Amino acid sequence: MRIFKKNPFGHILFIKLWIIRVLGAMSHGRFNGFNELKIEGSEVIKELPETNVLFVSNHQTYFADVVAMFHVFNASLSGRTDNIKNVGYLWKPKLNIYFVAAKETMKSGLLPKIMAYAGSVSIERTWRSEGKEVNRQVKMSDVSSISKALDDGWLITFPQGTTKPWRPIRRGTAHIIKKNKPVVVPIVIDGFRRSFDKKGLRIKKRGVLQSFIIKPPMDIDYENDSVDTIVEKLQFAIEQHPSLLNVIPESEFVKEEEFNKNRNWEY
Repeated sequence: MRIFKKNPFGHILFIKLWIIRVLGAMSHGRFNGFNELKIEGSEVIKELPETNVLFVSNHQTYFADVVAMFHVFNASLSGRTDNIKNVGYLWKPKLNIYFVAAKETMKSGLLPKIMAYAGSVSIERTWRSEGKEVNRQVKMSDVSSISKALDDGWLITFPQGTTKPWRPIRRGTAHIIKKNKPVVVPIVIDGFRRSFDKKGLRIKKRGVLQSFIIKPPMDIDYENDSVDTIVEKLQFAIEQHPSLLNVIPESEFVKEEEFNKNRNWEY
């Protein structure tokens, strides 16, 4: 690897490599020490193409979810089956992994800015800005950046656009799928909300069994499936369809402890 080689976003790969190594080493104990990460389906990762793969997942914290995915993906690619033991897999990580994130979030401090260099595709949210509801047009440069990431490698996105559970899928994700025709891999995570604070930077509780389930690629007819059909498929794939909410009603005012108890987050 040439020391000054850059990716399509202008990031120097040598710098990105060391950011992933250092942050990976620092965060490893959060998933394999203080808490345990139970992984299922890692064999799916090894069978994926090098580019044009879109991972879709439910969302529980700003950063811990993505960090866990970097660990799991690279551990799987290095031959580990459903575990992230021995952080040596980060010595030669996959450097063309990206994740969609709100631009304002990735500019909110030094650590987010460093993490952004590791692979953020930062976009302006069309529905929320600085804690307020907004309604603005999608920026074509953001659409172009997402396509650029898929052309170069793998992209992680959280189609609900929020860490609150049971929220609707953003239709923009379906448009991305119809436009780019990627392999779409669903991931369902659990326990992160109990383990970490909302940002996913501070350990809130230890001894939590976190779960990380990688499902087989989705069956999508890119030409004939409508946006609404794809949205519904995504809801079921990441287990956030309203029909699955059969214990308590959707409410942002439900206390987290009560929600986790009723939803049976831990095994």
